[in-house]
Formats: sequence, structure tokens, C-alpha cells
Amino acid sequence: QVQLVESGGGLVQAGGSLRLSCAASGSIFRLNAMGWYRQAPGKQRELVGKITAGGTTTYASSVKGRFTISRDNAKNTVYLQMNSLRPEDTAVYYCNVDIIDYDLGRMDYWGKGTLVTVSS
Repeated sequence: QVQLVESGGGLVQAGGSLRLSCAASGSIFRLNAMGWYRQAPGKQRELVGKITAGGTTTYASSVKGRFTISRDNAKNTVYLQMNSLRPEDTAVYYCNVDIIDYDLGRMDYWGKGTLVTVSS
């Protein structure tokens, strides 16, 4: 089994910054893509950004230029640096990882989510 621990959410004023972290641990043979999704109240979960094992990044158009996703493979950790935050960025942010598990093979894991609230 693999565990994901997210941190870094909180309350921030519009224009401010936050940095989310998600550390994976457990039965990890290889980490493939790692990403962040978010779900605002009454809306569907959406992709925020994703980074491949090779470092290629993809972003939602709504966050491009403001958010940066990165990873530390030695620490099995993915980060989301969020700058110039807007009230519409308020959501629960979820970490998602594509892993080759020693026991289970290729698996897709989700974190429990961390709340980001941006006040106007």
C-alpha cells in the first residue's frame, strides 16, 4: 500500500501565495506522473497541474502563469506553488499519483485533500 500525506493548505488573501506538498510513502517501485486536482463547492473535480517522471508539466489554463508544479524524486514528493491567488481558486486540493506498487502493480492513488481558501 501507498500513503499520500498532503500539507500546506490554509487561508490566504487574494494576491497571496501558498505552497502545497504531497509526500508518497510505502510500497513504491516507481513513481510515474504526479499531479494536483481541485474541487470547489458544487463543482466537479478538475486538473490543476501534472508533472511526468521526466519533468514535463501540464497546467489548467486558469492557473497557467500563476501556479508551478514540481517534484523531488528523492523524497517522493510533489509540490504546487500557488502565486497571485484569487477567490476562485478556493477549493479542496487533491494530490494524485500514478505508481508502480511492488505488490499491486500499476496503481492510481489519491490524497485526502487539503483546503485552500482565498479571501477577497
